[in-house]
Amino acid sequence: MEVLERPLPKPSSEDYVSARLLEALAGGRLAAEFLKRGLVRNAAGKAFQAWKALMAALLRLELDKLKSLAKTEEERKWLESTAVPRVPTGRMKALSQMLEEVGFAGFSFGTDKALDLRDYQYHGPDPDMAWSKYRSREEAARDVVLLLRELVARVEAVKYRVGWGPELEEALGVLRRGLGG
Repeated sequence: MEVLERPLPKPSSEDYVSARLLEALAGGRLAAEFLKRGLVRNAAGKAFQAWKALMAALLRLELDKLKSLAKTEEERKWLESTAVPRVPTGRMKALSQMLEEVGFAGFSFGTDKALDLRDYQYHGPDPDMAWSKYRSREEAARDVVLLLRELVARVEAVKYRVGWGPELEEALGVLRRGLGG
C-alpha cells in the first residue's frame, strides 16, 4: 500500500490520471479488505475515497471537454485549479453531472451511492434513516460492493486511454479478486 504514500504528480502532468486511478484501485482494495474483516464503516469511507480518486482521474482526463461546458472563464479556471486536484465533496454531484455530459453515462448514480456511504461512515446504521440512508450494516456492505464493482468497470472503460502499466494492471486484478471476480 506504499502507493498511497507517494506524492501525486501535478494535475498538469500526464501521469496524474494514472496515479489517481492507482489510488482509486488501492482504496477499493482496502475497502474490500475492511469488509472482509467486518469493518463496514471503514469500508464505506474507503469506497467513498476510491470513488473520489476515480472522479479526479476522469475530471483530468476530460478537462478540455469539461472546460468547453463551462459558461465563464472563472468556471474554467476553477475546474483546473480546484475541481481536478481537490474534487470538493460539496460539488461532487455537479461534477458528476458534467462528466455525464461528456460521455460518462450513469456516473451520477455511482456518486450518489458514494455520498450515501460517506454519510454511513460518519453516522453508522440508522434505523430511523435521519442521518444515514442505511438501516443496517448489511445494507451498507452491499452498497460498498456495488460501488466497488462500478469503480472497476469505470477504470476498465478508460484503461486504454491512459498510461496503463503493470502496477495498474496488478491493482485492478487484486481488487477484482477481492470482490470475488
